[in-house]
Amino acid sequence: MHHMQLGDARKLSQDAQEALRKRAIRLVNVNRKPVREVADILGVARWTVYKWLTAVSLHGEQAIVKKRRGPKKGDRAALSPAQCKIIQRFITDRCPDQLKMPFALWTREAVQHLIHQCFGVKLHIATIGKYLKRWGYTAQRPLRRSYTQNPEKITRWLKEEYPAIAAQAKAENAEIHWGAESGIRSDCQVSTSYAPKGKTPVLKQPGRRFAVNMISTITNRGALRFMVYDGSFNISVFLKFLRRLIQKQDRKIFLILDNLKLHHGKKVQAWIAKHKDKIELFFLPPYAPEYNPDEYLNNAVKGRTHRRKMSKNQEELARHVRSVLAKPQKEPKTIRNLFQAPAVLYAA
Repeated sequence: MHHMQLGDARKLSQDAQEALRKRAIRLVNVNRKPVREVADILGVARWTVYKWLTAVSLHGEQAIVKKRRGPKKGDRAALSPAQCKIIQRFITDRCPDQLKMPFALWTREAVQHLIHQCFGVKLHIATIGKYLKRWGYTAQRPLRRSYTQNPEKITRWLKEEYPAIAAQAKAENAEIHWGAESGIRSDCQVSTSYAPKGKTPVLKQPGRRFAVNMISTITNRGALRFMVYDGSFNISVFLKFLRRLIQKQDRKIFLILDNLKLHHGKKVQAWIAKHKDKIELFFLPPYAPEYNPDEYLNNAVKGRTHRRKMSKNQEELARHVRSVLAKPQKEPKTIRNLFQAPAVLYAA
């Protein structure tokens, strides 16, 4: 018997494809032939037959009849290039609530609502996703920005203060490091999980919460230095890290940190004064974590740590965190990529 080559079925007409699917269902359900034999007879992959069978069991035979090609009902009025530009400008420059819309973030549903509000066009949600992909938009976790952030101080930092630090570092052949501290908790949920609709997945966690803390610095050349520790962040921990940071360091370090009160402590300033030939501290504007590249490392570490096997205790969590940090430490390109976020491009 001559059999069709695998993949040829996709080149058939819609009517022929529908006949092929119906024949496969009949051979399995009526003639009781095994799926392997049916796939061989029809010249299609075994998983294709399983897919057809599953569709019919869930939705009936209408699931395998030919489908009309082209835009779905309601999608005929595609957006014009001018309309696309208007929608993109709204998404880029405004939040939904600024447009009096009942959404906090730009989801596909929010964009669908905006298009209907602007042009009276009701597009299918899948079509919205295709438009967003075509425009280069991706789903991302939003950065949290403090309401107490001072725009004037941010502007001064970007236009005057950081350029001055960079020029001074170049003059002194110093290396600019960006530092930050972070805590990783056992019950921190930062990832999503697929599950059947209406059946929310249950994340089983240890009854007792525990955490480990980390402090790190990165450079735009791809260097990463870190320390994982137990307990709360204090002057003793900070000075221990600074001592490690300047060990075996040929160049002076310009370390840029946030405005945490501890960073300005008298003991810290006294220690820095004794080692001013090896390290100097600089500080970001208040409430401006998104302008610190090291904060993007912290976010990545939290996400990757909790995508691993659930930690049963503090020691295991610490091992996971160290393992997650060790990988980018050996891959400078991964660290350099952190400087490509829009808010920190100025430091790249």
